Amino acid sequence: MFSVLVCDDSLVARKQVAKCLPQDWDVAVHFAKNGQDALSALAEGKGDLLLLDLNMPVLDGYGTLEAIQQRGLKTKVIVVSGDIQPEAHERVTSLGALDFIRKPVEPAKLVEVLDKYNILHVEEKAQEEVTPLDPDIRDCYQEITNIAMGQAGDHLARTMDVFVELPIPNVNLIEVSELHMMLSDIESHEQVTAVCQGFLGPGVSGEALCILSDSSFDDVAKILNVEGEVDDQLQLELLMDAASILIGTCLTGLANQMDINFSQGHPIVLGQHRAITEIISMNQIKWKRTLAIELSYGLEGYNVQCDLILLFTEESMKMMNSKLAHLLEDF
Repeated sequence: MFSVLVCDDSLVARKQVAKCLPQDWDVAVHFAKNGQDALSALAEGKGDLLLLDLNMPVLDGYGTLEAIQQRGLKTKVIVVSGDIQPEAHERVTSLGALDFIRKPVEPAKLVEVLDKYNILHVEEKAQEEVTPLDPDIRDCYQEITNIAMGQAGDHLARTMDVFVELPIPNVNLIEVSELHMMLSDIESHEQVTAVCQGFLGPGVSGEALCILSDSSFDDVAKILNVEGEVDDQLQLELLMDAASILIGTCLTGLANQMDINFSQGHPIVLGQHRAITEIISMNQIKWKRTLAIELSYGLEGYNVQCDLILLFTEESMKMMNSKLAHLLEDF
């Protein structure tokens, strides 16, 4: 059964929030007096959804959000607080919270937010049939990605005249809430700039996410002999150039091996100088459940780290798995 954890140091507030939950929603409701109690409950599997206060003794809401990220706990978090400062809203969003509701909670507002993130129907979604990621198919995904990323790395190396350090592809069928766990090479305090480009093929669709840490831009400019100040506009141009090479070459390499063609949309800036958790939080409704392939490129001798993530819809896997199954038969 889906469970809701209400965390607030006030007994009155806990009861008030619980009463605002839809009366016909079949869920188990648990309570915590502070962040430390909440973390213990989450570790026990109590709290698919956490309704979290900010100002609490022992461990406040900010510390709780940080601990949830660090421990990789799987819960959706909505902050419920009387602290209505714009900075408070921005901080909790950057720490992975879905949304912010002002106290005192109004039932209609809570239902609106729950419905916005499709949380009220999460049990129905969990019961839907999902496409399993067979170990042999996973290996096949990794192998064709190895070839495609090698081609992209070669293109990047020739363009920038550097040695590109190629990663081992990370392939997983995940919920978007788990996406931040894949980005292990990006420190939680590191700000990044990210662009996204959609792609479409017969029976296949998805998005490519290209992320460059802000600390990388100076070295990228140095490699490309760019003189003068590296301002925001120039940073975007540098990222767009790198993303065009990596995304285009990778997708072409994958398409050729699966005997399909991809058309690519225009790149879109997801965020500039933001925490990666904030970028993910802003787009999680769009991405939902996905087959994610992560590639983390580095440039030898330079402080440059670029993550490329290919996100395929779950529906796309049916056709892709069929293509890869034929490849396995040829081995």
